[in-house]
Amino acid sequence: MTFCGRKRVSCGKLCIFVPMNEDNEKTTKPILRQQANWEGLYFYQKAVVLYQLTFDFTKRFLTRGDRTIDQMVQAARSGKQNIVEGSADGVTSTEMELKLLNVARSSIKELKEDYEDYLTARHLTRWDRQHIRYDGMLQFCRKHNRLEEYEGFFSKWTDEEMANIALTLCHMVDKMMTTYQKQLEQTFIEEAARRDSTFEARTRNCLPPHRRTGSKTKGCRNKLLEGLEGLDWLDRLEGLERLERLERLDYPVSSSRKMHERHNNKQRSYGNKQLFSTKVGVGSDDLCLRG
Repeated sequence: MTFCGRKRVSCGKLCIFVPMNEDNEKTTKPILRQQANWEGLYFYQKAVVLYQLTFDFTKRFLTRGDRTIDQMVQAARSGKQNIVEGSADGVTSTEMELKLLNVARSSIKELKEDYEDYLTARHLTRWDRQHIRYDGMLQFCRKHNRLEEYEGFFSKWTDEEMANIALTLCHMVDKMMTTYQKQLEQTFIEEAARRDSTFEARTRNCLPPHRRTGSKTKGCRNKLLEGLEGLDWLDRLEGLERLERLERLDYPVSSSRKMHERHNNKQRSYGNKQLFSTKVGVGSDDLCLRG
């Protein structure tokens, strides 16, 4: 049967509701988010440039066998790859996407520190706002995102020029990803709040407090599970989640107090019987002797 646009699967007073159409057809809600096009993200495009620039930089200016080569290349690769993995995992989990994007940011920061150490150790100039070439470098990095727009300069730039370009790109990628993560965070909070409020509204009065636990409820639960067998997998999954949530609900104070009082009365009555039999010396051996 249908009840307020939902199918009712019940056993006595224990019941759950599964969404149904008015035509008694099961509704199918999309559970997967639309995958982000990471190739169109500016910070991903700049991360690709950073990886190739770092690869050529270490090949040209670092001595073969230096452990820094592998560390810098792997940090640049991790920044790029975790953006891809995070966007792909975001189809099913916004939380996982946020975590992987933060891993990518951490890798970019590590790479930025390596370039700063290179300039410091070799007494090269870090271009700041007062440097004559700072504005031109900044405008170039803001305007260009694609690898092909940088690749022709990799064999011409000096190590100081490449390091400063890389530092600028690291800073831009970090700022862009921070803004993108804040948007995802707000989306995640809104989705979680909407999901929780919808669930609470659907399951608030589905289960009587005095039928939430015990052997009778277990039998009703089995019948409810049988009623879910013929449903679509998505509706069945939703029904199982609701049933599990209902079974975890706490007892109200009044029902809980009554149950504790009954339990204490039984214990008190049993204890009095034992005390009485001990005092008067009544037992199986005594009865046999007296007989």
